[in-house]
Amino acid sequence: MKTIVCVCLFALVAVALARPNDEPYTTKHDSINLDEILQNKRLLLSYFKCLMVDGPCTAEGTELKANITDALQTECAKCSEKQKSGVEKVIGHLYHHEKEMWEELKAKYDPEGKYSAKYEEKFKQIQEKKA
Repeated sequence: MKTIVCVCLFALVAVALARPNDEPYTTKHDSINLDEILQNKRLLLSYFKCLMVDGPCTAEGTELKANITDALQTECAKCSEKQKSGVEKVIGHLYHHEKEMWEELKAKYDPEGKYSAKYEEKFKQIQEKKA
């Protein structure tokens, strides 16, 4: 009897741990000024080094680093609307103005190019419309 109870208990724990966390990402950092970071090479480089595990992280950087893989894989399903627009802004800036950073981040977080390809295609289409 004890064995059955133990097996059931372990099964419940396994199911609970395997269940995806559907809670949205925290919005406590949504007020961060992305334009200020993107226009300041020193700040941008600091966040880049944090993501590349090559330097210290701010609270915002730590949060981003903890969620970046999940956000890429789920197409930012747990992101707020502000976070989704911020992702596009940052990726667009890196794609257009910081190619080396973009390529290094892709190599680390999307080595197969499965997630970054859709963003790159979107930015190419926007460029073509402007031309």
